[in-house]
Amino acid sequence: MRLKLLDDAGAMIADLDHDDATLASYSPYSGFRLHIIDLDPSSLTSGGWLEDTSLVEKYKISDEAYDKLDTNFRKFKEKMVSKNPTPDDKEQPDNDMEELCVNIKVGERCEVEPGAKRGAIKFVGRAESLGRGFWVGVQYDEPLGKHDGMVKGIRFFECPQGHGAIVRPEKVKVGDYPERDPFEDEEI
Repeated sequence: MRLKLLDDAGAMIADLDHDDATLASYSPYSGFRLHIIDLDPSSLTSGGWLEDTSLVEKYKISDEAYDKLDTNFRKFKEKMVSKNPTPDDKEQPDNDMEELCVNIKVGERCEVEPGAKRGAIKFVGRAESLGRGFWVGVQYDEPLGKHDGMVKGIRFFECPQGHGAIVRPEKVKVGDYPERDPFEDEEI
């Protein structure tokens, strides 16, 4: 088989052709997907048996007959929406976590959870390519990040490769977090 890493738009990011590399070494993000191509000509996938839905016989029911059923998903969904109305996503302001970002300034020291990773704030603001709301860019003291400040082709900040991360503000604690001495726990 052949493995490809695709972004959320379906564009190829990388061929996963190094058997000894982990998935994390390709820096995937939420929304990315793995595409598997079966190269075995004798497998079920050859000829499109698992991908071509036109080869599958389908059950069909008219809308009128479906609505006459005592219970169906459409009725269940209407019942749940009437019990728990949710605000339309467009009505919600695009200010998710803005109040948390007010106290986070570029250049300050921080600790990121989970893992108590320490570093410096390098970016605070919106990053529409990552999702709605506010984001915080961090340069970790150690190579615990996923990138060098560039995400999905957009440069948010600069740092050494593998030291950068962009996280939600609730994961960041700003304060006096000096760099850790890597030798402090060793016995002499």
